[in-house]
Amino acid sequence: MPTERLTFSGHAGDMLEARLDLPDGPPLATALFAHCFTCSKDSPAARRIAARLAGAGIAVLRFDFTGLGQSGGAFETTSFASNIRDLVLASEALAVRGMAPGLLIGHSLGGAAVLAAAGQIASARAVVTIGAPFDPGHVTHNFGAALDRIDRDGVAEVCLGGRRIRIGRDLVEDVRAENLEPGIGALHKALLVLHAPHDAIVGIDNAAAIFRAAKHPKSFVTLDGADHLILRPKDAEYAAEVIAAWARRYLKLSRPAPPPGAPEGVVRVREADPEGFLQDINSGPDHHVLADEPLAYGGTGRGMSPYGFLAAGLGACTAMTIRMYARRKGWHLAHVSVDVCHDKVHAQDADSRSEAMVDTFTRVIRLEGRLSAQERDKLMEIADRCPVHRTLERSARITTKAG
Repeated sequence: MPTERLTFSGHAGDMLEARLDLPDGPPLATALFAHCFTCSKDSPAARRIAARLAGAGIAVLRFDFTGLGQSGGAFETTSFASNIRDLVLASEALAVRGMAPGLLIGHSLGGAAVLAAAGQIASARAVVTIGAPFDPGHVTHNFGAALDRIDRDGVAEVCLGGRRIRIGRDLVEDVRAENLEPGIGALHKALLVLHAPHDAIVGIDNAAAIFRAAKHPKSFVTLDGADHLILRPKDAEYAAEVIAAWARRYLKLSRPAPPPGAPEGVVRVREADPEGFLQDINSGPDHHVLADEPLAYGGTGRGMSPYGFLAAGLGACTAMTIRMYARRKGWHLAHVSVDVCHDKVHAQDADSRSEAMVDTFTRVIRLEGRLSAQERDKLMEIADRCPVHRTLERSARITTKAG
């Protein structure tokens, strides 16, 4: 996945650091990601969700708010209003590149920020919140006894997630005064609310309040088993897959033409987990699946194995070929199913002249419906004419070149 480094001027003139995660081909849309409170653009959730969306053809800009991560400025001088302004400026930086964001995604307080900023970003057609508070003032619960010092002295150090960070009075007063409800009701954009039911930082009741305040179209999806920071890779992957599938309904995604020599487009396989075997597979702009190895072979079992995909191709092609023939003949085929098993056997079992190993696919075909014995026999014969069957029976030529 290509990633570009970007900088742009924030609300106070400080340079803000950003990363633009790009698809391997032309972007179908652009998303703007707002990270969680005092986190950064490089938080596990931000990186993983951006990578998965880029794999689905959606470019993602993630940046550090003023005073956080690699961005300039002092965090204690910021406020909720300044975060909103940083988001609007990020969208303008994208627009200059011809990539105005159609999708806004916010995690935790970043989710509250995108809800508040959405009305100022005309290009945005859809908004996603992940573990977002309905009341931004909720964040002050994390400040504990430091609240009195912030009120008295204007700034105080707070320990958040094992890090000490200076919080200013402007931020506290701003989030306490913010009321998102009217803006959510007047959003006029599609809304997807993602929340973990056992979120110990921002309770699930916040998601319910956001959902109630919003007008349709709106959707609510549970991140069952996830924590607030979405630290587990599988939770971030699930969130990204839900976002990508949901966003297609509301974003005008262009469809790039397939390259020469590949009339049905290209199947692109990209490593999703360099420490394991998980692979992202995209077939053109519309279809995304996972490949993996079973647990017994060092994988995580989150996708079919490569041989599983090969068997699936044979089974699917067999069923389609049978259905097309029965439909053309007008036969009463109610249902067809195909079981396929793969194994390697000694070639001598098929050819006594060879001791090599050969791949064997065992196919069990079930035909249901009012079919005569002759019709059943013919359909079983037709199964052997499916294109994938013929490809596997013949030898295929594979040409490999460096990309």
